[in-house]
Amino acid sequence: MSSARTANRAGFGAFIGSTIEWFDFYIYGTASALVFDKVFFPELDGALGTLVAFATFWVGFLARPLGGIIFGHVGDRLGRKKTLVITLLMMGIATTAIGLLPGYAEIGVWAPILLVCIRMVQGIGLGGEWGGSVLIASEHAPRGKSILYGAFAQQGSPVGNTLSTVCFLLISKLPEPDMLTWGWRIPFLASAALVVVGLFIRLRVTESPAMERLIQTKKTAKLPVWEVVRSHPGLLALGIGACTIGLSATYFKSTFALAWATSDLGFAKTDFLTIILVANIAQILVQPFGAVIATKMRSLSRAVTFMLLPEVVLLPLMFVLIGTENYWLAMIGVAVATVPHCLYYAAMAGILAGRFPAEVRYTGLSLCYQLCGTLLGGTTPVVGQFLLSASGSINVVIAYALFQVLLTLGCMLLLLRRPSHDERDNPGGEGDQSTLDPAAGRVQLG
Repeated sequence: MSSARTANRAGFGAFIGSTIEWFDFYIYGTASALVFDKVFFPELDGALGTLVAFATFWVGFLARPLGGIIFGHVGDRLGRKKTLVITLLMMGIATTAIGLLPGYAEIGVWAPILLVCIRMVQGIGLGGEWGGSVLIASEHAPRGKSILYGAFAQQGSPVGNTLSTVCFLLISKLPEPDMLTWGWRIPFLASAALVVVGLFIRLRVTESPAMERLIQTKKTAKLPVWEVVRSHPGLLALGIGACTIGLSATYFKSTFALAWATSDLGFAKTDFLTIILVANIAQILVQPFGAVIATKMRSLSRAVTFMLLPEVVLLPLMFVLIGTENYWLAMIGVAVATVPHCLYYAAMAGILAGRFPAEVRYTGLSLCYQLCGTLLGGTTPVVGQFLLSASGSINVVIAYALFQVLLTLGCMLLLLRRPSHDERDNPGGEGDQSTLDPAAGRVQLG
């Protein structure tokens, strides 16, 4: 098989597997905004029930660093491919189990307890999945194209989110009693069929060349997590900050804003789910261009600034336009605010992966992303709802969103001053002088 075909198969496998994993993760977020307060926490009324449902949503993020450590160790020691098969199975089984879980009315307090436990399994699975998907694609990439191929895995997030939104948009048309008893379970149970498809594709992908070299030369790290913490603490801290808005922006719009718009404002569930769906479709179409911009522009620092700076204006504008309670203005606001962070998200994974040496790359990349998810991304709905409830004003939430944008930009610019360890993209090892191959913007198909 030609190297181009192998690389494309790795990219496609990363995309499909990542899509399924993110679908599983996102349907929980949507369900927590729409039904989980009534199904699992019926004794808690109004905003408090929503806040507790969002807290269970965050549990998945709390578990993700553990998944990053466990599967980062396996991925850096035994291989990327083996790890990705395990994480896909784990995520699928956990998601299907949620779909079969009785509610509070059937088993009382055991329902929310079991929900939290299964959500933790989901978090561990996704914690190991993301870094492996990025690496199996980017480490197979032709010279000068690791950021582009890393974006294959990143594309799974908006597609998974879109599938999740479509599912709930359809079932939200059911009468509310049907929605609360069996309708919400359909997306979770559908995960079982998706996992079978994902496994078929993923098992055909070969191990990455970088990992094969490490195994052959016996240069794998004995304890990757310790090596990352001991040798790269600054890189880890900057990586956590650099991931922030790439994670949290989605939860600002598809989880927090969904609950705010349908509970406190005058939006029907189907209307705001349609708004999110349009934004997700816009993300699917626009996001790949972020990897092209990062590859084509002479300076990665300029590329990142070009992509992120408009979010300083567009994210607050999104909340303002939603606050008008006008359907079309809200749709425009959410769709336009999606553009900057999705461009950045496409490039983020490949940039970050290249900053870690191959022997600890899986663990380092996973820890940056998953610790960010725990500390900043996954707390977005909880913190947003708390700030809104405590202040009574969306302006405080807007200020928090702006802080996250500026934190991301500052950390990534500092990160880009550090050397790259991706010899295919940067033979000289210089941090930001990395654009490279004249053909880097063209992904071969075939």
